[in-house]
Amino acid sequence: MSMPDAMPLPGVGEELKQAKEIEDAEKYSFMATVTKAPKKQIQFADDMQEFTKFPTKTGRRSLSRSISQSSTDSYSSAASYTDSSDDEVSPREKQQTNSKGSSNFCVKNIKQAEFGRREIEIAEQDMSALISLRKRAQGEKPLAGAKIVGCTHITAQTAVLIETLCALGAHCRWSACNIYSTQNEVAAALAEAGVAVFAWKGESEDDFWWCIDRCVNMDGWQANMILDDGGDLTHWVYKKYPNVFKKIRGIVEESVTGVHRLYQLSKAGKLCVPAMNVNDSVTKQKFDNLYCCRESILDGLKRTTDVMFGGKQVVVCGYGEVGKGCCAALKALGAIVYITEIDPICALQACMDGFRVVKLNEVIRQVDVVITCTGNKNVVTREHLDRMKNSCIVCNMGHSNTEIDVTSLRTPELTWERVRSQVDHVIWPDGKRVVLLAEGRLLNLSCSTVPTFVLSITATTQALALIELYNAPEGRYKQDVYLLPKKMDEYVASLHLPSFDAHLTELTDDQAKYLGLNKNGPFKPNYYRY
Repeated sequence: MSMPDAMPLPGVGEELKQAKEIEDAEKYSFMATVTKAPKKQIQFADDMQEFTKFPTKTGRRSLSRSISQSSTDSYSSAASYTDSSDDEVSPREKQQTNSKGSSNFCVKNIKQAEFGRREIEIAEQDMSALISLRKRAQGEKPLAGAKIVGCTHITAQTAVLIETLCALGAHCRWSACNIYSTQNEVAAALAEAGVAVFAWKGESEDDFWWCIDRCVNMDGWQANMILDDGGDLTHWVYKKYPNVFKKIRGIVEESVTGVHRLYQLSKAGKLCVPAMNVNDSVTKQKFDNLYCCRESILDGLKRTTDVMFGGKQVVVCGYGEVGKGCCAALKALGAIVYITEIDPICALQACMDGFRVVKLNEVIRQVDVVITCTGNKNVVTREHLDRMKNSCIVCNMGHSNTEIDVTSLRTPELTWERVRSQVDHVIWPDGKRVVLLAEGRLLNLSCSTVPTFVLSITATTQALALIELYNAPEGRYKQDVYLLPKKMDEYVASLHLPSFDAHLTELTDDQAKYLGLNKNGPFKPNYYRY
């Protein structure tokens, strides 16, 4: 039995007929226009108005910039609510007060405080271990009387750390360790909460040192603890305020660059205070340096360049924990990754992980992306930059901006063109372009954001290091650089395990006796390599 034809709904058939007639009429009209139009070849960029000659609106900056402008202009990343380039007035020239009438701060715009508070509240949700430490210790106030001067990245995550230190009794004054990484709204929220913060996104070099000096040099207030990231604050206090430096009770340093500076001072016999090397703690090296960079390298590159990694040739300079994280992420997306290394052990690890270890000169002409993460200086020189292919992307994942010789690019024969936030095209006379990100500064915190949970681990480590140095009895720590006690590393890790609903196995008395361990740790000797 055959099925009857479907009956059209009332009125629908007529509507479909009218729609078809309209479609046919539009098609005929379009085709008639095309056939009558004169033939003309597609115009390319050189036949049209040049990119650098786009008209600019009043109050906005040209997309093409001079060399001097490029180093000082401020741009906000996707992590910030506001574009800091909109306001041409330097925060140093503004008179701002918070709701309590205090003007003891210098930020981009105190009115952004509400947005910043929301950012901080979001970060707190994924920093449960640090919040747990705050709740456990705030009754005892282990940092009561501590006057901490800090110089770190000022983001929502570090704001949670700063407010934790304040809750534990400390009085804090803060500046930024990177001229591009500050989240303006977060700095405003801290200022509104009463923290003396001096930082904004897009500081000049002069602004950078001015902010540090404002934190240190205040009548009636003298720091007795330093929390540093990169060593700039420590260096400034040591050079400019030697009397203050001698009275510091402890320094906590997070980065490999800053730690290197501390060891230099110690070796020269000029380190007159105890210092804690947080960078080489297990919880910093194996989590922040590795896992944070494994995720944030892609975020920074994608936001700035929209690059597709499949099939791209990438050279990563350095195969420490940061390099390992970057390489793992790039390899997972199908990139062809080369490694440069000075250390045979790290080089062998790279080989065993399936990467080819080369000298930079061997691959510089063919690679699409160059990433530095060594902590050294002049890893990528002008000679390397001259030999790069057109549109090669160059960026840095190390703390300092010394790894890429950006200064050598500020010459009359090269043209700098700002194409988007934190992205410059450096153009050679023959038209070749090199894409330079964040002017050679730290990519992930300058151009994107970093995973909050990993930063919770580092922030908790920093807080405990400050508590340890501040409360240590006289004589426990001498004028030298120390690693975080193993027991403290394990405690930081244990605070973060509940987030994964992880359950540790406990040793029996017999097992603990067999291994020669305390049932409560530490479980590994100091020389153990995780």
